Amino acid sequence: MYYTSLAVFLLGAIALIVPSGYSLGAVMLVLGAVVIPWLKPRLDLGRADTAIISVLCGYSLVGIVWGWWGGEGLRDVDKPLRFLLAVPALMLVMAYPPRRAYLWCGLALGAIGAGSWAAWLKLVEGVPRAAGHTHPIQFGNLSMLLGVLCLAGLGWSVMQRRRVPWVLLLSAGALCGVVGSLLSGSRGGWVGVPFILLVLYRGYGRQLTSRFKLSALAMILVGAFLVYSVPQTGVQGRIHQAFDDVVRYASGESRTSSVGARFEMWRGATRLFLEKPLVGWGDAGYTDGMVRLAEEGVIDPFVTRWGHAHNEFLDALAKRGVIGLMMLLALYLVPMRLFAKNMAHANLEDRSLAVAGVLLSVAYIDFGLSQVFMAHNNGVMMFAFLLVILWGMSRKGEPLGTLAHEDRMRGHDDA
Repeated sequence: MYYTSLAVFLLGAIALIVPSGYSLGAVMLVLGAVVIPWLKPRLDLGRADTAIISVLCGYSLVGIVWGWWGGEGLRDVDKPLRFLLAVPALMLVMAYPPRRAYLWCGLALGAIGAGSWAAWLKLVEGVPRAAGHTHPIQFGNLSMLLGVLCLAGLGWSVMQRRRVPWVLLLSAGALCGVVGSLLSGSRGGWVGVPFILLVLYRGYGRQLTSRFKLSALAMILVGAFLVYSVPQTGVQGRIHQAFDDVVRYASGESRTSSVGARFEMWRGATRLFLEKPLVGWGDAGYTDGMVRLAEEGVIDPFVTRWGHAHNEFLDALAKRGVIGLMMLLALYLVPMRLFAKNMAHANLEDRSLAVAGVLLSVAYIDFGLSQVFMAHNNGVMMFAFLLVILWGMSRKGEPLGTLAHEDRMRGHDDA
């Protein structure tokens, strides 16, 4: 239990402040899983557990098969393989559940570290966009993810004996995570804020007084206004730039701006999907296809420098066809549905894990609208291993109505 607790803590705590920090905790879980065949812990897998394992394996196998079929080598097979490696990590977490305090503390410290570093880079060193050890988009989106997961953890914090320090720590993590996103200038993460707030409201809204809800709404609106108004944050400039890019693209003035280039990539990816809708072109075929479309004058040659469509869903359609899109949607929606069953749990400690699980999928769907997050190591590792950690930990103390509970009850009846 202490080993898995440390691994879970490190996954969040050093994800963005150490080069490839998101990998250490995940590797610890995978390596620790080698003890399972010898110790043979009782796992009691139910239908819900099988569903989670199935989507991880299915998404991984589609990526591996398409990579092998396209002759793309280990470079493109490496990322889908990591979803397969998350399965033994899930087994380890289920067999030896980490202490929940380590999970929430790690996420809070990781978000505080990311937000503080972003503030230093932007306000002291004067960089245009805070990026840490990765690209500003990945840094900002993952910082936002850590922050919103801290908000989910507030339900757990109020149930603790020392609730005030925990509430303050997770609140600071939520604030710093959002700050890290804002200072990175990653606009894609901001689009999903209303949906994130909706999930939080569905999870905790019934426990909050009307006065608290109105106060929280006022704080959000005032905070958004201040962030937009202060030039040093760079938010106002990024928003204005987005609108200007759209206008210039619509008028034909520029197809190579940040937004305009995305429109061109989306148009090219859609065209490639329509040419080969069932199985797509694969990564190498996608690159060749975009070059061909540029030569034909369909898209601007400028966008052929990118190997993906800057949209998770169109990229899946272009490279792996309808089959690839279905597996991607299953990867997001199946866990979301299973976690959502526990969002009404009477125990706030258990409910917090369910809210975090739903937010994980919602955040990644949002990020995927303007970036192919699964094309990057940090995007893959954080989703796959946060998913198995949250699910494995939530299996302890399942409420009535979950599939896993129903399986166990059915097994007792059969006996």
